[in-house]
Amino acid sequence: MSKDLEKILAKLEQLLPPPAPATDWKKSVAFRWRSSGRRGAAGWLQPVRHVHRIKLSDLRGIDRQIERVEQNTRQFLDGKPANNVLLTGARGTGKSSIVKGLLNRYSGKGLRLVEVEKNDLVDLPAIVDQVAGRPERFLLFCDDLTFHGAEDGYIALKVALDGSISTTSENLLIYATSNRRHLMPEYMAENLETKYVGEEIHPGETVEEKISLSERFGLWVTFYPFDQDEYLDIVRQWLKSFGVGNFQEQTKEEALQWALQRGSRSGRVAYQFARDWAGRHSKKK
Repeated sequence: MSKDLEKILAKLEQLLPPPAPATDWKKSVAFRWRSSGRRGAAGWLQPVRHVHRIKLSDLRGIDRQIERVEQNTRQFLDGKPANNVLLTGARGTGKSSIVKGLLNRYSGKGLRLVEVEKNDLVDLPAIVDQVAGRPERFLLFCDDLTFHGAEDGYIALKVALDGSISTTSENLLIYATSNRRHLMPEYMAENLETKYVGEEIHPGETVEEKISLSERFGLWVTFYPFDQDEYLDIVRQWLKSFGVGNFQEQTKEEALQWALQRGSRSGRVAYQFARDWAGRHSKKK
């Protein structure tokens, strides 16, 4: 081989995308999908070094929702039929915490989590291919999912859920959270497309298209805002978990004032208050 040809081949190798690193499956129970960002280059699964260790027992006010999602997950782990899950509703009520809590509880039984950003959903076929031959059971997790139109990720997710000649592997389910029930913003003008045929209501094409994605999730789980008593119960639980079990009237007043300033009595706000209060009142280690 001539030196000129060797130089040409060396330059071509520099232009080609580097091979994706091999996944170290023993390094973690949770992984993030990393897209290469280059056309034709493969993405890879990056092990999460510090996995959130939240417990399902720490969550308050959402027992019914936990029971429903956990039952579906147990069916999945047992190799029984199970559904893809869409968790929707009020912000800060524990939608993503349930998924993290399930991983913490069932990772010892082979449950694994793959977190995927919305913009990387176009790589769904590649992700499915990487996990299809594994003995573990994977939850593909999309947090705070919202689309604003027929984006590439929207189309890829719609096809993966139900609508392609191929399907996801038997060891993978899709769990997504969103503040929007239909994953897309809804506008008043779209309701004008609704037609009335006798006593029947026929939604317009735009509304039908927006509903079509969420309908492909087999299980819907809805979360609602907490009332004052539920909020305070969540505060007590988090203070207890931080080693501060003495819930006095002053603590209650401060917790309510904290929620008033934030304009929300969500579980997230309760957790943030508990961290602040425990940090200010705990004895120095």
